[in-house]
Amino acid sequence: MQSSAGIPAAILQLPKAELHVHLEGCLTPELIVELAARHGEKLERRSVEARYETKTFAEFLELFKWATLYLREPEDYARLAEAAALRMTEENCVYAEITLSAGVMLLRKQNAERNFAAIRERVARATAAAERGLRIQWIFDAVRQFGAEKAMDVARLAAEMKSEGVTAFGLGGDEESLPAADFRKVYDYAEGKGLHRVVHAGEMGGAEAVRDAIEILGAERIGHGIASIRDEKLMELLIARDIPLEICPKSNVCAGALSKLLGVTDARIEHHPLREFIARGVPVTLSTDDPAMFNTCLNDSYRAAMDKMGLSAAQMVDLAEASFRHSFLRDDEKRNMIADFRAETVRLGLL
Repeated sequence: MQSSAGIPAAILQLPKAELHVHLEGCLTPELIVELAARHGEKLERRSVEARYETKTFAEFLELFKWATLYLREPEDYARLAEAAALRMTEENCVYAEITLSAGVMLLRKQNAERNFAAIRERVARATAAAERGLRIQWIFDAVRQFGAEKAMDVARLAAEMKSEGVTAFGLGGDEESLPAADFRKVYDYAEGKGLHRVVHAGEMGGAEAVRDAIEILGAERIGHGIASIRDEKLMELLIARDIPLEICPKSNVCAGALSKLLGVTDARIEHHPLREFIARGVPVTLSTDDPAMFNTCLNDSYRAAMDKMGLSAAQMVDLAEASFRHSFLRDDEKRNMIADFRAETVRLGLL
C-alpha cells in the first residue's frame, strides 16, 4: 500500500518520537486569531497567514516574537499545548521532547510555573483518550541573545521543575549573537543538576559553532547542525561520541539556513545534506522545529526524506528508531519503546 505522496503508507503509520519541536512554533494562524479574540483583538486570518511567509532567519525571529505576544496567560499556553499534543497523536507520535521558551516567559514577567502547570494539565487531559497515547518530556529553552544571566534563570527554573517532567536545558535564538563560552557556567550548572543539555548550533552559524557546543558546553544533542557537513573532523567527532543532529528539513529551507549553507538564494529541500549525513554514519533524527510557522508536520518530514531526498524505506525505519534511541528517556524506558517500535515494524511488514 502506498500513501498519497507515493511512499509506503506503513512508514507514516510507524510510531515515532519528536525530539526537536518548539511549543510556541505550533501556533497556527487559526490559533493566533482565536487567542487574539480572547484578548479583545480582532485579527484577519489572511493577514496573519501573510506574516507566516518567512524567507530568512531574521524574518522568522520576528514572526516568533510577534506570535508569542498572544501567549499572555496560562490558559493561552494550555490551549496551544492541547492543539499541539492532539496534532502529534494524529501522526502516530508516541513520545515527544517539547521545547518551551521559558526564557521568553521570564523576560515578559509571566508566571512560568503557572503556565507550565496549565500546560501539563491540559496535555494530560487531551491525550488521555488517544488510541496510542503520547508521553511528553520538556526542554526549557533560554534565548541566546538575552545573555548568560538570563539563561541561568532558565536553568534554575528547569532544575526546579525536573520532577514535573523537565528533562533538559537548551539554548536557542540567534546562535551568532554571543559566543558559547559565555554560557559555560550555565551548562555546568545544568549538568550538575542532572539535566540533559542541548544547543541550537550550525543552523545559521558555521561548523565551529557545533564544535563549541560540544566541547565548551557539553551538548548531548545538536539542534540542526547542518553546517557540520563542511567539517570532516567534526563529523568524525559526532560519530565517535554518538551525538545526533536534530534535522528539521523544512525549517532549514524556510528560515534560509539551507540557502546560507549552500551559498545560494533558492535552496530546495532536495539539496538538504540529510542523505549525506546518513551515508557518512553521522547520527541524525528527523523533526519539525516550528511546524505551524513552516507549514509542515512530522509526517511531512518523513515524506520529504523519501520523496525529495531519496531515502529508502529501510533508512526511514532506521530514522524512526533513532528518534527513540537518541531520546532522553531512561535506559529501561528507551528499551521498552524500541522493543514496541520493532514489533510494530514487523506488524506493518517493514522488517
